[in-house]
Amino acid sequence: MEWESVKDSWALANQKKIPCMGYGTWLLSGEEAVDSIKKAVRLGFRHIDTAAFYGNEEEVGKAVQQCQDEGIPRNQIFVTSKVWNDNRGYENTMASFKKTMERLKFQYLDLFLIHWPASENRFENWKELNAGTWRALEELYEAGKVEAIGVSNFKPHHMEALLETANIKPMVNQIEFHPGFWQKETVEYCKRQEILIEAWSPFGRGAVLEQELLKNLAKKYDCSTAQICLRWELQHGVLPLPKSSNEDRMKNNMQVFDFSLTEEDMKQIDEMPICGFSGEDPDQIEF
Repeated sequence: MEWESVKDSWALANQKKIPCMGYGTWLLSGEEAVDSIKKAVRLGFRHIDTAAFYGNEEEVGKAVQQCQDEGIPRNQIFVTSKVWNDNRGYENTMASFKKTMERLKFQYLDLFLIHWPASENRFENWKELNAGTWRALEELYEAGKVEAIGVSNFKPHHMEALLETANIKPMVNQIEFHPGFWQKETVEYCKRQEILIEAWSPFGRGAVLEQELLKNLAKKYDCSTAQICLRWELQHGVLPLPKSSNEDRMKNNMQVFDFSLTEEDMKQIDEMPICGFSGEDPDQIEF
C-alpha cells in the first residue's frame, strides 16, 4: 500500500480505519503534553498513542477536546490507550478502563490494548490472567465502548495461549520495532494472523540514529536517519509511533511519503546487528 500523508489509513481486521503513523506520548506530561499533541494534530497527525501507565490520559483528552474546539472532529482523531500490568484480570481491567475514560472524558475509545502480557516467569496462572484481561476487552468492544482491541509486547507463544480462549482475535500488537531489533518471528506470526504490528521506540531510543549504515542511506536519499527508520518500518507494513515535542522534528517525521527504499537497502537494514534494544523482554520483565 502507498500512502501520501500521516492521515492515510490502514484497515484493521474489523475494517476500522487506523492512520498509518501515530504520535507517541510516552514521557510527555502537563501542559507540554497538551501543547505537543495539539501541535502534532495541527501539523496533520490524526493518531495519538497513550496508556494508563504514561500518566497523561487526562492531558490527551484535554488536547483532543481543544482540537475539537478548533474544528477537528473527535471521529477524525484516533486515540489508543492501554491497561497496565497491575490491573490484569477481568474485574481490574473493567475498573481500569472506567478510570481511563474518566480521565480522557471520551464517549468511546478507538483502540484499547493489554500493555504487557502476564508471563510464566512471574505467574503460574499467566494464561488465565491474560485470558481474563482479554475477556474484559472483548466485552468492551462488543458493547461499543471500544472500536478496536489488541495487545502490546505479545510474542507468538503469548498470542497462541490467548487464542485458545479468545472469541475475538487481537487486531493490533504493539511491539518494540526498529532497525537493529525488529522481532521478525513475531512480525511474521502476526501478519499470518492478520494482526497489525505497531512500532514503539521506532528510533531505538535514539541509538539507532547514529548507525553508519543509516547515516549513509540518509545521504543517499537526501533525508534524515529518522526518516530512513520510519520509511523502513512503513515498507515492512508496520505502523510507527514516533514521539517528539519539537515541531521541526514532528514535520521531519511526517515527510516520509515522497520516497521509497530499494529492496537492497531494506535488506541491508534488516541485517543490521542488534542495536537500540530496550532490554525489555516480555518473558523476563519484573514489572
